[in-house]
Amino acid sequence: MEPRDLSMHSVYRAGRGIEEVARELGLDPDELIKLSSNENSLGPSPKAVDAIRDVAEDVHYYPKSSHTDLIAKLADRWGVSDEQIWLANGGDGALDYLSRALLEPGQAVLVPDPDFTYHGMSAKYHHGRVETFELSKAEDFHQSPERVLDAYDGHRIVYLTSPHNPTGSEVTIDEVEQIAEETDEQTLVVVDEAYEAFTERASKIDLVRERDDVALLHSFSKAYGLAGIRLGYAITPEEWGDAYARVNTPFAASEIACRAGLAALDDEAFLEETIETARWGREYLRENLEAETWESGGNFVLVEVGDASAVADACQREGVIVRDCTSFGLPECIRVTTGTRSETRQAVETINEVLADVQR
Repeated sequence: MEPRDLSMHSVYRAGRGIEEVARELGLDPDELIKLSSNENSLGPSPKAVDAIRDVAEDVHYYPKSSHTDLIAKLADRWGVSDEQIWLANGGDGALDYLSRALLEPGQAVLVPDPDFTYHGMSAKYHHGRVETFELSKAEDFHQSPERVLDAYDGHRIVYLTSPHNPTGSEVTIDEVEQIAEETDEQTLVVVDEAYEAFTERASKIDLVRERDDVALLHSFSKAYGLAGIRLGYAITPEEWGDAYARVNTPFAASEIACRAGLAALDDEAFLEETIETARWGREYLRENLEAETWESGGNFVLVEVGDASAVADACQREGVIVRDCTSFGLPECIRVTTGTRSETRQAVETINEVLADVQR
């Protein structure tokens, strides 16, 4: 007895955790700073933490009202109908719902390269094919309409990310609209806005309201600090929003996740502090790292360091965990998440010292 042939499937390489690195290096976990997974350096939303505690004794019930309440609250916030909110077990779950709803076996999706791996992984899991459009370092990794449309050949889904992971680049509303206009009417353009809270650009939500071929992806993991409970959602065109009921995994968004999400949406002070800290951090990184960096709209900065694996390993030994971007196809780059102000300053000092040692 064997599983089906999975040799064509990628493995998602998550950033290493504090406990894992501490055990390997024989360090005290409290002495490590993790800036490798674009998590919220301030922790989770305090209101969400209170909600999690309050609901702990009721988790023997399936989520029902909390699920519908969260959908309604998100729909009101974004100015769309309830049917357009596809709540899921993280943004990854929302990607799976889109693949289930749109892909026939053998149909292709178009993703950037480099890219967040799961866009393509989800398509493959659902028997789709993955093709790429290349992002150029010389063009600051811009997901330009020209690059997308040159590679486009009737793909069922075109994925964009704004801000883009791991580079931080962004696309404009006009660029997304141009891509949607110049692709087939049966092509869905999906804009992953997991890092949307940190950018100073507007969300692409108006395109979802106006068109039937653009969808967005959002997450509670980053801005609200709820990565550990897995909560995300897609915002889909109104014309086919009812497909959610046919592809939704029952109760995929848990009672704890839904209650935490409802509370987090009301935690405006925390969100404001999170955004302010991230925007300060990315500018501090760019201004003070003694290496080439790229402008970023997210809570992270891409840094060119030469040998990413060697630099990331050296930084870990000094207590700062950063992301080696070799798995993204960028073996010369690391990605550094913005931390608290003190963590970001320490990261800059450590990375600069490591780079100086490498250059000697």
